[in-house]
Amino acid sequence: MQGAGTYTFQFGVVFANLDKLLEGAWLTIQLSAMAMALGLAVAVVCAFGATNGARPVRWAVRGYVEAIRNTPFLVQLFIIYFSLPAVGLRFDPVEAALVGMVVNLGAYATEIVRAGIESVPRGQIEAGRALGLSRLQVFRFVVLFPAVKAVFPALASQFILLMLGSSIVSAISATELTAVTNTLQSTTFRAFEFYFMATGLYLAMALGFRAALGAIYWLVFRRGRGAAA
Repeated sequence: MQGAGTYTFQFGVVFANLDKLLEGAWLTIQLSAMAMALGLAVAVVCAFGATNGARPVRWAVRGYVEAIRNTPFLVQLFIIYFSLPAVGLRFDPVEAALVGMVVNLGAYATEIVRAGIESVPRGQIEAGRALGLSRLQVFRFVVLFPAVKAVFPALASQFILLMLGSSIVSAISATELTAVTNTLQSTTFRAFEFYFMATGLYLAMALGFRAALGAIYWLVFRRGRGAAA
């Protein structure tokens, strides 16, 4: 065993396998971006059901949110990947990872979007109804935009947490960054170097997503609607 002062850092092996690490990072980016988009869509639909739906719909949404928010993400992934094939639903590791991330994000984002909906002044909603708009039209044309604008920073933070949490999908053999890093360090025995590089890549991806989400906020809510604001 090497002592703390005798360890020799060898990053050459890391750079020799940098292409594999980048491939894993690219899959992480793809999974995260798709899960963000699809998870937000799930959240918007569920938030509408929770605030405007019939009582059974509200109960169903509440049950979904509570079930996902109060169980481990890893267990949810195992159910999707290992348990669902028993009832005829089979996913490969990447598909299972995406489904799990969407389901998980959808539950957390539903509560965020619902809070945004409840922050919209009642007067705006009543004005929309006075114009003869249906509940769906009021939600689409009057409520949704200001609601998402109000909670976009919270959604952005949840999106970043989702990306960082995507490392868990390595448990079902999805070859994202953590899975690739685990494989490389186990074959080269350079755990410090590979995990140090993985940490740097996750940091870069988190900052990149944060910058992209900031740009989206500015384009959609600041520049695009600046005059209306």
